[in-house]
Amino acid sequence: MKRTLIALLASLMVLSSVFAGGAAEQTAATQDVALGSQAVEITFWHSASDEAGVLMDKYIKTFNETNPYQIKVNAIYQGQYSDATTLMKTIISAENYKELPDIMQLDATGKVDYFNSGKAWTVDDAIKEMNDDIIADYMGAAIGNWQFQGVQLGLPFASSTTITFYNKTLLEQAGWDRIPDTFEDLIQLRKDMDKAGITAATYGSVPSTPTLANWLGQLGSYVVNNSNGADATATKLECIDNGALETFLTEWKAMYDAGAVVNQSLSTNHFINEEVVVLTTSSSNVTPLLEKVNGKFEIAAGPFIRVNSSASYGATVSGSCLVMFDSGDSLKKKATWEFIKYLTGEEVQTDFAIATGYIPSYKASVESEAYKALLEENPQHAVGPDQLDKTPSSMRSVTVGPSADFYYAIMNGVSDMLKNNLSPKAATASMAENLQALLDQYARNNM
Repeated sequence: MKRTLIALLASLMVLSSVFAGGAAEQTAATQDVALGSQAVEITFWHSASDEAGVLMDKYIKTFNETNPYQIKVNAIYQGQYSDATTLMKTIISAENYKELPDIMQLDATGKVDYFNSGKAWTVDDAIKEMNDDIIADYMGAAIGNWQFQGVQLGLPFASSTTITFYNKTLLEQAGWDRIPDTFEDLIQLRKDMDKAGITAATYGSVPSTPTLANWLGQLGSYVVNNSNGADATATKLECIDNGALETFLTEWKAMYDAGAVVNQSLSTNHFINEEVVVLTTSSSNVTPLLEKVNGKFEIAAGPFIRVNSSASYGATVSGSCLVMFDSGDSLKKKATWEFIKYLTGEEVQTDFAIATGYIPSYKASVESEAYKALLEENPQHAVGPDQLDKTPSSMRSVTVGPSADFYYAIMNGVSDMLKNNLSPKAATASMAENLQALLDQYARNNM
C-alpha cells in the first residue's frame, strides 16, 4: 500500500510537470507572436493641432493602409501637451494602467513624470528587447534632448529651436541694413524707429523657463543644477551665485526702460499684422509665417537674439518626442516599435520639416534632396538647423519636477521687476527665493 501511494504521487508529479511545461510553452508562444501573423491595434496619444494635426492624420492614415504587419493605430488627440501629461499623471496615480496608451507625444514638461511613471518602456528598453539599435540614425542634438539621467526616454518627432524673425521692410525704413544681434542693438533700433516715425513695438516677450534657459546658457550658466536637471533631479538654482540671472535681468530692464521691449508675449499674429518688428519664436513657424505674410513685407531670420556682445550664440532644442509605455503585450510592443520608427524615420521627417519648418530629426532627412532644395529656395529655413549645429552641447533645456509652477514663477518674477521698478539685484533675490522654494517643496514631496 505504501509503495502504491508513493508510485501514485510520483506519477502525479510527472503529469503535473508535463502539464506545467506545456502551459509554459503556450504562454511563451502567446508572448512571442510574430509581428504580421495576426492583426494588432495600438493606441497613440498626440498633441498635434492645426497644420501639424492635419499632417499627423495623414501619416497615421498612410501607416494604417500601407504597413505590412496588420497594425492599426488608434490615434487620439489629447489637447495641449500639458493636458496630455496631466491625464497621464492622473491615470498613473489611480493605477489604472490599462488606460495608458502604447505611445504618446510628449514635450519637455512631461519628462520627469514619464520617467517616474513606473510604466515607461524607454527607447533603451526597446533597443535591448528588439535588438535594434537605431540611435546613430538621428541628429545628436535632437535625440540628446530626450535623454534624462542617462536614459534615452523617447525618439524626437518635432524638433525645433528658438530663432529670431525680423520685419526687414520696417528695419530698412528705420535705416538698418542688418539684423539686430543683441539687446543693446534692440535699444538702438527703438531710437531709430522713433526717429523714422515707426510706432510698432520693437520687441515683446515675457521670459519663461525655455527662453531663460537659452539666455542664461548664452552666458555660460544653467538655470538649475545637474545640467539643468538633465543628469539628475534638479535641487537648487545655479544662476544666482555666478551672477548670470542678475546680468540677464540688468540687460532686460535696460531694454524695457528704453522702450525696446514691452512686457507682453507678442505672437506671430502681431508680427504678421506689423505690430512688432522683432519676434523670437520656434523655427517651426517659418513656413506658416511665410505663407501668412505672403509677400506683404520681407521676412528675415537670424539666430536667437543674444543678451550682450559677450554672450555666445545658440539656443536649446525644443519640440516633442514620442515615448512608449509597457503594455506587457509582446505583439503590441513590436507594433509600437514599428510605428515609432515610422513617425521618426526619413519619409515622415522630411515631409514634416518641409511642410512646417520643424528641423528633421533623422539624419537621412537632412541630407535628402527635397530638404536641401527647400533650404536653397527659402534661406529662412536654414537658420534653425544652422543654429543647432553651432549651439554648444552643454546648453540644455530645463527639466524640473514642478515644471508648470516654475515656468510661471519665472514669468511673474521678471514682470514684477518691470511693473514695480525693482532693481535687478532685488528681483534676483526675490526670484531666487521663490524658485528655490518650488524645488524644495518638490523634493520634500517626491524624494
